[in-house]
Amino acid sequence: MTEKITFHLSAFDGPLDLLLHLIAKNKVNIYDIPISLILEQYMEILREAQEADMEVAGDFIAMAAQLMLIKSRMLLPKEKNEEDEEEDPRAMLVEQLLEYQRIREVQPYFKRHSDVGRDILTRPPEPIERKKTFEGTLPPEKLSDAARRMLTRIGKKMPPPVSAFSGIVGHETVPVHTRITAILLRFRKKKKLHFQGLFHGLHSRSEVVATFLAVLELSKTHRIHIEGEDENPTLTLFTGEEREERIS
Repeated sequence: MTEKITFHLSAFDGPLDLLLHLIAKNKVNIYDIPISLILEQYMEILREAQEADMEVAGDFIAMAAQLMLIKSRMLLPKEKNEEDEEEDPRAMLVEQLLEYQRIREVQPYFKRHSDVGRDILTRPPEPIERKKTFEGTLPPEKLSDAARRMLTRIGKKMPPPVSAFSGIVGHETVPVHTRITAILLRFRKKKKLHFQGLFHGLHSRSEVVATFLAVLELSKTHRIHIEGEDENPTLTLFTGEEREERIS
Protein backbone atom coordinates (compact mmCIF):
# COMPACT_ATOMS: atom_id res chain seq x y z
CA MET A 1 0.00 0.00 0.00
CA THR A 2 1.42 3.34 -1.01
CA GLU A 3 2.08 5.72 1.86
CA LYS A 4 -0.20 8.71 1.72
CA ILE A 5 1.69 11.93 1.04
CA THR A 6 0.31 15.06 2.59
CA PHE A 7 1.52 18.57 1.89
CA HIS A 8 0.31 22.04 2.70
CA LEU A 9 -0.07 24.02 -0.49
CA SER A 10 0.97 27.24 1.26
CA ALA A 11 4.38 25.71 1.97
CA PHE A 12 5.39 25.96 -1.70
CA ASP A 13 6.34 29.03 -3.72
CA GLY A 14 4.60 27.70 -6.81
CA PRO A 15 3.75 24.60 -8.84
CA LEU A 16 7.36 24.03 -9.92
CA ASP A 17 8.45 24.05 -6.30
CA LEU A 18 5.78 21.43 -5.53
CA LEU A 19 6.84 19.26 -8.48
CA LEU A 20 10.47 19.31 -7.37
CA HIS A 21 9.37 18.15 -3.91
CA LEU A 22 7.37 15.29 -5.42
CA ILE A 23 10.30 14.25 -7.63
CA ALA A 24 12.65 14.27 -4.64
CA LYS A 25 10.11 12.45 -2.45
CA ASN A 26 9.65 9.66 -4.99
CA LYS A 27 13.40 9.57 -5.80
CA VAL A 28 12.86 9.63 -9.55
CA ASN A 29 15.09 10.98 -12.30
CA ILE A 30 14.13 14.50 -13.30
CA TYR A 31 14.97 13.61 -16.93
CA ASP A 32 12.59 10.62 -16.82
CA ILE A 33 9.61 11.79 -14.80
CA PRO A 34 6.83 9.20 -14.30
CA ILE A 35 4.02 11.58 -15.25
CA SER A 36 1.17 9.29 -14.13
CA LEU A 37 2.59 8.93 -10.59
CA ILE A 38 3.50 12.60 -10.19
CA LEU A 39 0.18 13.76 -11.65
CA GLU A 40 -1.79 11.52 -9.28
CA GLN A 41 0.02 12.89 -6.22
CA TYR A 42 -0.19 16.44 -7.53
CA MET A 43 -3.99 16.21 -7.98
CA GLU A 44 -4.34 14.65 -4.52
CA ILE A 45 -2.65 17.69 -2.99
CA LEU A 46 -4.97 20.05 -4.87
CA ARG A 47 -8.03 18.10 -3.70
CA GLU A 48 -6.81 18.24 -0.10
CA ALA A 49 -6.34 21.96 -0.40
CA GLN A 50 -9.86 22.43 -1.74
CA GLU A 51 -11.36 20.20 0.99
CA ALA A 52 -9.59 22.34 3.60
CA ASP A 53 -11.27 25.42 2.09
CA MET A 54 -7.87 26.67 0.88
CA GLU A 55 -7.80 28.87 -2.18
CA VAL A 56 -5.88 27.16 -4.95
CA ALA A 57 -3.89 29.62 -7.03
CA GLY A 58 -4.40 29.68 -10.77
CA ASP A 59 -0.81 28.71 -11.56
CA PHE A 60 -1.23 25.42 -9.66
CA ILE A 61 -4.34 24.63 -11.74
CA ALA A 62 -2.51 25.59 -14.94
CA MET A 63 0.31 23.20 -14.08
CA ALA A 64 -2.23 20.42 -13.47
CA ALA A 65 -3.59 21.01 -16.96
CA GLN A 66 -0.05 20.90 -18.40
CA LEU A 67 0.62 17.57 -16.64
CA MET A 68 -2.63 16.11 -18.00
CA LEU A 69 -1.70 17.24 -21.52
CA ILE A 70 1.72 15.59 -21.21
CA LYS A 71 0.13 12.38 -19.93
CA SER A 72 -2.36 12.29 -22.82
CA ARG A 73 0.40 12.87 -25.39
CA MET A 74 2.44 10.06 -23.89
CA LEU A 75 -0.55 7.68 -24.11
CA LEU A 76 -1.03 8.32 -27.82
CA PRO A 77 0.42 5.63 -30.09
CA LYS A 78 3.75 6.61 -31.65
CA GLU A 79 4.19 6.48 -35.40
CA LYS A 80 6.93 4.17 -36.55
CA ASN A 81 9.25 6.52 -38.39
CA GLU A 82 12.92 5.81 -38.07
CA GLU A 83 14.04 9.01 -39.78
CA ASP A 84 12.22 11.52 -37.54
CA GLU A 85 12.79 11.15 -33.81
CA GLU A 86 9.70 12.30 -31.91
CA GLU A 87 10.29 14.87 -29.18
CA ASP A 88 9.60 13.78 -25.62
CA PRO A 89 6.40 15.54 -24.36
CA ARG A 90 8.12 16.02 -21.01
CA ALA A 91 11.07 17.97 -22.47
CA MET A 92 9.59 21.43 -21.91
CA LEU A 93 8.54 20.58 -18.34
CA VAL A 94 12.05 19.25 -17.57
CA GLU A 95 13.60 22.47 -18.89
CA GLN A 96 11.27 24.54 -16.68
CA LEU A 97 12.15 22.47 -13.62
CA LEU A 98 15.90 22.71 -14.26
CA GLU A 99 15.72 26.48 -14.75
CA TYR A 100 13.69 26.86 -11.54
CA GLN A 101 16.15 24.62 -9.70
CA ARG A 102 19.09 26.77 -10.81
CA ILE A 103 17.32 29.91 -9.62
CA ARG A 104 16.48 28.33 -6.29
CA GLU A 105 20.11 27.27 -5.77
CA VAL A 106 21.42 30.84 -6.07
CA GLN A 107 18.78 32.31 -3.78
CA PRO A 108 20.78 31.65 -0.57
CA TYR A 109 23.75 33.53 -2.04
CA PHE A 110 21.69 36.63 -2.78
CA LYS A 111 19.96 36.32 0.59
CA ARG A 112 23.33 36.34 2.37
CA HIS A 113 24.47 39.39 0.43
CA SER A 114 21.20 41.29 0.53
CA ASP A 115 22.17 43.01 3.78
CA VAL A 116 25.69 43.98 2.65
CA GLY A 117 26.12 47.68 3.21
CA ARG A 118 22.82 48.00 5.05
CA ASP A 119 24.50 49.15 8.28
CA ILE A 120 27.01 51.43 6.59
CA LEU A 121 26.25 55.08 7.05
CA THR A 122 27.85 57.72 4.90
CA ARG A 123 28.60 61.21 6.00
CA PRO A 124 26.67 63.84 4.09
CA PRO A 125 28.77 66.37 2.19
CA GLU A 126 29.70 69.43 4.13
CA PRO A 127 28.40 72.74 2.86
CA ILE A 128 30.94 74.70 0.87
CA GLU A 129 31.88 77.95 2.47
CA ARG A 130 31.58 80.61 -0.17
CA LYS A 131 34.07 83.41 -0.15
CA LYS A 132 32.95 86.95 -0.06
CA THR A 133 31.94 88.22 -3.46
CA PHE A 134 34.03 91.11 -4.70
CA GLU A 135 32.02 94.21 -5.30
CA GLY A 136 33.46 97.31 -6.81
CA THR A 137 35.00 98.72 -9.98
CA LEU A 138 38.48 98.37 -11.43
CA PRO A 139 40.23 100.62 -13.93
CA PRO A 140 41.02 99.09 -17.37
CA GLU A 141 44.75 99.11 -16.56
CA LYS A 142 44.26 96.61 -13.75
CA LEU A 143 42.37 94.26 -16.08
CA SER A 144 45.08 94.41 -18.75
CA ASP A 145 47.79 93.75 -16.11
CA ALA A 146 45.88 90.72 -14.86
CA ALA A 147 45.55 89.41 -18.42
CA ARG A 148 49.29 89.78 -19.02
CA ARG A 149 50.14 87.94 -15.79
CA MET A 150 47.77 85.13 -16.75
CA LEU A 151 49.33 84.81 -20.21
CA THR A 152 52.80 84.71 -18.62
CA ARG A 153 51.79 81.86 -16.33
CA ILE A 154 50.25 79.96 -19.25
CA GLY A 155 53.35 80.54 -21.38
CA LYS A 156 55.55 78.88 -18.78
CA LYS A 157 53.45 75.73 -18.99
CA MET A 158 53.42 75.60 -22.77
CA PRO A 159 55.93 73.40 -24.64
CA PRO A 160 59.01 75.16 -26.09
CA PRO A 161 58.67 76.57 -29.60
CA VAL A 162 59.93 74.70 -32.65
CA SER A 163 62.86 77.12 -32.97
CA ALA A 164 64.24 75.79 -29.68
CA PHE A 165 64.95 72.45 -31.37
CA SER A 166 66.95 74.02 -34.21
CA GLY A 167 70.14 72.04 -34.75
CA ILE A 168 68.80 69.02 -32.85
CA VAL A 169 66.04 67.79 -35.09
CA GLY A 170 64.97 68.64 -38.57
CA HIS A 171 68.23 67.61 -40.27
CA GLU A 172 68.84 64.40 -42.13
CA THR A 173 70.81 61.73 -40.26
CA VAL A 174 74.38 61.34 -41.52
CA PRO A 175 75.40 57.66 -41.92
CA VAL A 176 78.55 56.64 -40.07
CA HIS A 177 80.00 54.81 -43.08
CA THR A 178 80.06 58.05 -45.10
CA ARG A 179 82.20 59.72 -42.45
CA ILE A 180 84.50 56.66 -42.35
CA THR A 181 85.02 57.03 -46.09
CA ALA A 182 85.68 60.77 -45.69
CA ILE A 183 88.34 60.16 -43.01
CA LEU A 184 90.09 57.49 -45.07
CA LEU A 185 90.17 59.85 -48.05
CA ARG A 186 91.95 62.43 -45.89
CA PHE A 187 94.67 59.91 -45.11
CA ARG A 188 95.52 59.86 -48.84
CA LYS A 189 96.81 63.41 -48.47
CA LYS A 190 98.31 63.18 -44.99
CA LYS A 191 99.93 60.35 -43.02
CA LYS A 192 98.65 61.73 -39.72
CA LEU A 193 95.48 63.65 -38.88
CA HIS A 194 94.57 65.67 -35.82
CA PHE A 195 91.37 64.64 -34.09
CA GLN A 196 89.89 68.14 -33.89
CA GLY A 197 90.67 68.77 -37.55
CA LEU A 198 88.15 66.09 -38.51
CA PHE A 199 85.31 68.33 -37.26
CA HIS A 200 86.24 71.48 -39.17
CA GLY A 201 83.64 72.46 -41.72
CA LEU A 202 80.84 70.33 -40.21
CA HIS A 203 77.48 72.12 -40.10
CA SER A 204 75.19 69.88 -38.10
CA ARG A 205 75.20 67.92 -34.90
CA SER A 206 74.39 64.76 -36.86
CA GLU A 207 77.68 65.16 -38.80
CA VAL A 208 79.62 65.65 -35.55
CA VAL A 209 78.13 62.55 -33.96
CA ALA A 210 78.68 60.45 -37.09
CA THR A 211 82.34 61.59 -37.29
CA PHE A 212 82.98 60.67 -33.66
CA LEU A 213 81.41 57.24 -34.17
CA ALA A 214 83.47 56.78 -37.33
CA VAL A 215 86.68 57.35 -35.34
CA LEU A 216 85.58 54.83 -32.75
CA GLU A 217 84.74 52.27 -35.44
CA LEU A 218 88.09 52.71 -37.21
CA SER A 219 89.93 52.34 -33.90
CA LYS A 220 87.87 49.29 -32.95
CA THR A 221 88.70 47.55 -36.24
CA HIS A 222 92.40 48.48 -35.87
CA ARG A 223 92.44 50.59 -39.02
CA ILE A 224 93.79 53.68 -37.24
CA HIS A 225 96.06 54.26 -34.26
CA ILE A 226 95.35 57.03 -31.76
CA GLU A 227 98.39 58.69 -30.16
CA GLY A 228 98.41 61.27 -27.37
CA GLU A 229 96.34 61.84 -24.28
CA ASP A 230 95.48 65.51 -24.80
CA GLU A 231 92.24 66.93 -26.18
CA ASN A 232 93.57 66.79 -29.73
CA PRO A 233 95.25 63.38 -30.24
CA THR A 234 96.90 62.36 -33.49
CA LEU A 235 95.37 59.69 -35.71
CA THR A 236 97.61 57.41 -37.75
CA LEU A 237 96.35 55.04 -40.45
CA PHE A 238 97.61 51.45 -40.23
CA THR A 239 99.00 49.80 -43.32
CA GLY A 240 97.75 46.38 -44.36
CA GLU A 241 100.60 44.47 -42.67
CA GLU A 242 100.43 46.57 -39.50
CA ARG A 243 96.65 46.02 -39.32
CA GLU A 244 97.04 42.22 -39.66
CA GLU A 245 99.70 42.20 -36.93
CA ARG A 246 97.48 44.36 -34.72
CA ILE A 247 94.50 42.03 -35.14
CA SER A 248 96.57 38.88 -34.54
